[in-house]
Amino acid sequence: MKKTWLVVIGMALVLAVVGMVGCSSEGGLTLSGDTSGIKINLNNQQQGIWVSGEGKVTAVPDVATLSLGIESQEATVAEAQANAAEAMDNVMKALKDEGVNDKDIQTRSFYIQKVTRWDNDNQREIILGYRVSNMVTAKIRDVANAGTVIDAVAAAGGDLTRINNIGFTVDDPTPYYEQAREIAVAEAAAKAKQLADTADVKLGKPTYISESSYMPGPIYRADMIPMAEAAPPMETPISPGELEITTNVQIAYAIAD
Repeated sequence: MKKTWLVVIGMALVLAVVGMVGCSSEGGLTLSGDTSGIKINLNNQQQGIWVSGEGKVTAVPDVATLSLGIESQEATVAEAQANAAEAMDNVMKALKDEGVNDKDIQTRSFYIQKVTRWDNDNQREIILGYRVSNMVTAKIRDVANAGTVIDAVAAAGGDLTRINNIGFTVDDPTPYYEQAREIAVAEAAAKAKQLADTADVKLGKPTYISESSYMPGPIYRADMIPMAEAAPPMETPISPGELEITTNVQIAYAIAD
């Protein structure tokens, strides 16, 4: 009996609340009756004029990032590691002699790997030797000197030298982002004004602004270069090209009365 009364009371409360709630002409929900000033608005539609803008600027790279290292393969781990260590010492010395600072050289990978092949006749794995690899990245802050650095590394490491790729970037992109941001905001403002004029409404102040920026990472040249027996007689030509820095903004403008 108690359960029946609880159900009846609950139904009565639901009906009372439904009677107080109505749909507004704007598509939201409002409360009628004595609600002590409470108002509910469930209208999630975006209001105002929403526009986007894009700003692009180009920058000449002032930093070259070189991915390089040493790879040695011998019959034993000890031999491979000893040869790799000696060659890497020579490469590091060459980098520093060419003006690359210690803080701009970072070890990216080091591994010792067993090299094998499968013997079909005997159905077993044959160990051919062991490979030691030590790879670093080096920031070259004088881009014009990148070719000279590559040649010096090639000569220092000899046949064990590996240069995987080279990329270019901007050390301080802040001024470029500021310029791109100004272009993006100006483009968005022009769009908003055109929309307001076309719709015969008065453009108000911005009520919302968001930004997303993008600068590509180092532009890598996919030149896997196993080094020759000696350094080339002429400096390796390097062309940094240009970078494109992009900023996108989204702005909401109010419609003024």
